Amino acid sequence: MIDGDQFRKRTARLEEMLQAKLGVKGKTLERRLQRAGRLLPRRARSAGHVLAETERKLVHPTLMKQIEPRHVALAFNELEGHLMSIDPAERRKNRVLHWAGGTVVNLIIVVALVAAFIHWKGLI
Repeated sequence: MIDGDQFRKRTARLEEMLQAKLGVKGKTLERRLQRAGRLLPRRARSAGHVLAETERKLVHPTLMKQIEPRHVALAFNELEGHLMSIDPAERRKNRVLHWAGGTVVNLIIVVALVAAFIHWKGLI
């Protein structure tokens, strides 16, 4: 049997980590995980689904008996481990670098096309 208060404390901690590390907001853990989507790897997403299902089952006394504490503990460890490894500053830096790289490549293509057009018209 799983302790509901302990579960809620750990899910609250996960919600805070999702907000801090990925910038994902939502009222429930399930909603935050949906918004995180592909920002999380497959294993972390599946761990999140286990936790969201557990959260739904904790409301009903008969469904609470179906919860496997070992699976819930593994899901918490998987998701917390992944979120702990994320550096928000590194994510921001990488996002800016990817944007800048794409912009530079597009500018090079445009300059090459303009140069080819000028050469084709014989203006060079």
